[in-house]
Amino acid sequence: MATSIPKTMKGVLIEKTGGVEVLQYKTDLPVPTPKAGEVLVKNDFIGVNYIDTYYRTGLYPAPKPEILGREAEGTIVSVGDGDILNLKVGDRVVWLGTTAYAEYSAAPAAKTHVLPSELSPGVAAASILQGLTALTLIREAYEVKKGDWVLVHAAAGGVGLWLCQLLKAVGARTIGTASTTEKIELAKKNGAEFMINYKEEKDLVGKVKEITGGVGVNAVFDSTGKDQFENDLEVVARKGTVVSYGNSSGAVPPLAISKLAGKNIRILRPTLFNYIYTREEYERYTAELFDFIIKDKLNVRVHETYPLPEIARAHTDLEGRKTTGKLLLKP
Repeated sequence: MATSIPKTMKGVLIEKTGGVEVLQYKTDLPVPTPKAGEVLVKNDFIGVNYIDTYYRTGLYPAPKPEILGREAEGTIVSVGDGDILNLKVGDRVVWLGTTAYAEYSAAPAAKTHVLPSELSPGVAAASILQGLTALTLIREAYEVKKGDWVLVHAAAGGVGLWLCQLLKAVGARTIGTASTTEKIELAKKNGAEFMINYKEEKDLVGKVKEITGGVGVNAVFDSTGKDQFENDLEVVARKGTVVSYGNSSGAVPPLAISKLAGKNIRILRPTLFNYIYTREEYERYTAELFDFIIKDKLNVRVHETYPLPEIARAHTDLEGRKTTGKLLLKP
C-alpha cells in the first residue's frame, strides 16, 4: 500500500439532476479505497464525454449523489485485494469506469490498461472512450469493408473524427455531415471524402443519393438521435445498416418495425460497454486502437484541457456545439 495518499481530494459532485449549475466543485471529497479487483489511480487527465451530460440531466438515470466521468489516465498508487491482473503501483494506465471527475478514482482492474511508452501524456485519456466507440462500431455494429459507402453524422465531433480516420484507414468512402465551414474542413482533414453542411443543404437525402450514384450508403453512424433518424432510413441502401449510438438532438421516437421491410434495413442501438464486456475484448480493442494511433499516426485532437474547477464551462461548450475533438479535464 502506498503511503502518500491523502484522505481528501478535489472532485466534482452532483446531488441532483439538472443544468450545469448542479456540477459542484469540491475540495474535501473522501479519497476512495480500492475494493477487491480495483486499483486506485491518481488521475492526470480526465475525459469529458457527451454521455456525461445525459447522466447530469437525468436522461440516463443513476443514483445521486454521483461523481461523473467515465475515463481517465494516470498512475496506480494502490491496489485492492483479489485478482488485479498483474497491475502494480507505479503503472501508467488508462481506465474506463465511473467517478472520473476527481483527483483519485477506484478503477476496475478489468478495464484498466497499461499504456505503451510511445503514447504522449493525455493521448490515452483523449482517445480511449471515443476511439473505442468508433473502433467497435466499424468492427462489430457494422463490419466495414474496403469500398463501402458510410455516412457519419456529426463528423467533426469527438467520435465523428475518430470514425473519419478509422474509416479511411480501412478503405471506406466516407460522407460526413457538420454545421459549419470550420467543422467541414476539419472532418475532411481527418479522412472524410465528402462533406455536407446540414444547416445549408435543404435536401440531405438527395445529396447523399447523388454522391453514391443513387444507391445510398452501406451504413449510417448516427450520434445525433431524432433529428436525422428519418433521413437515415432514406439514405441507407438495400440491406444497409443504421447504427444509432447517441441522442445529442434528443431520443429517437418509437418506430414501426414494418418501416424496415422496404429495403431489409438493419437497425442497432449499441453501447460500447457491451462490445468490451470481457477482459479479452477490452484488451484486444484497446491494443488495436493504440496500434492505430502509433502506427497510422492518427490525429488525437484535443479541443481544450479545462482545469477541473471549470467543469461547468466544459459542459456548456460541449452541449453548445462549440467544440471539435476531445475535451479533457486537468485535476
